[in-house]
Amino acid sequence: MADGPYSAFQDSIYLNALLTGETPAYPVDATALEEAAVERLDPGPRGYVAGGAGTGATMRANREAFDRRRIVPRMLRDVGTRDLSCSVLGTHLPAPVLLGPVGVQSIVHPEGERATARAAAGLGLPMVLSTASSFTLEEVAAASGTGPRWFQLYWPRDPDVTVSLLARARAAGYDTLVVTLDTWLLGWRPRDLDQAYLPFLRQIGIANYLSDPAFLAGLSKPIAEDPFAAIAHWATMFADPGKTWDDLAFVRENWTGPIVLKGILHPDDARRARDAGMDGVVVSNHGGRQLDGAIGALDALPGVVEAVGADLAVLFDSGVRTGSDLLKALALGARAVLVGRPYVYGLALGGEDGVRHVLRCLLAEFDLSMALSGHTRVDGLDPSVLSAG
Repeated sequence: MADGPYSAFQDSIYLNALLTGETPAYPVDATALEEAAVERLDPGPRGYVAGGAGTGATMRANREAFDRRRIVPRMLRDVGTRDLSCSVLGTHLPAPVLLGPVGVQSIVHPEGERATARAAAGLGLPMVLSTASSFTLEEVAAASGTGPRWFQLYWPRDPDVTVSLLARARAAGYDTLVVTLDTWLLGWRPRDLDQAYLPFLRQIGIANYLSDPAFLAGLSKPIAEDPFAAIAHWATMFADPGKTWDDLAFVRENWTGPIVLKGILHPDDARRARDAGMDGVVVSNHGGRQLDGAIGALDALPGVVEAVGADLAVLFDSGVRTGSDLLKALALGARAVLVGRPYVYGLALGGEDGVRHVLRCLLAEFDLSMALSGHTRVDGLDPSVLSAG
């Protein structure tokens, strides 16, 4: 095979099958992977991970947006050697891929975020740790070793807790902050409601709060004596729908490093992020989990890139399933892509090994997609790679 950065991944899949008949431990096909994972999960976690807001229209819009874009391959270009590395906000990436923030991962595997962190670090990919982690940010940092890591903030109502979480993240080696803007309120999620399933109310996904001194200072009794009071205290501060653009100055004052706003879909909001002194945005609709009937994230990407692409790092997530999806998002102007559900499905099937399998497959397919479309570097991708229709 050609000399690409992930050709070893490709060889291990193809050669094992061709020479020994050995099949992969987990599905390679994205649809089969999801089906195998959700089949293994109990109804509550299954709906929480795989479900979306309302009728699921936004989840469908994400995939439809990818399906409408078609790659136009170019021939007789030397693609024997490919370099997919890049740098985003000071973080070196072997490929333009990050593991997006997904909370409460212990509902699909006991090792949760710790397993994910180990798999990501082993491949040199940054993991964006959710505030809603099943394990503390310090525990996940320890699991990632020397691997690159970013921290995602669900901005609490209590400013003291916000400052404390940010200080802990910096001390633990998280160097880029991702502030999620589209989850001030939980979306209408029928599958969760039908199962009466919200992990946080079972003390799952709130480890960062229950270990935080500023949060604990607001409790009248130790958690062990009154766990319900601790959950109620969390519920009052999880998010604040009263936040405005002016409040970003508070985060800027309390974080020494790049800040990225996640959940941007409108060009004007991207411009406001730039004017507020932010360093990047993630074009995202939360994987279709928040607002039913929203625009597909990929459809929003070109407008955001046109508005601020020269001034901010524009990243992308929502609906990503394959290596070709990565190529399409990069061609439309994303500097890097955050992957979500696929690695969680791998986690459900095989813990750290399952996450590693999914990432290896995604990177191998992306490398092949670059070669087969006639490209050797991610900075050479632009809208001309895709058909106008």
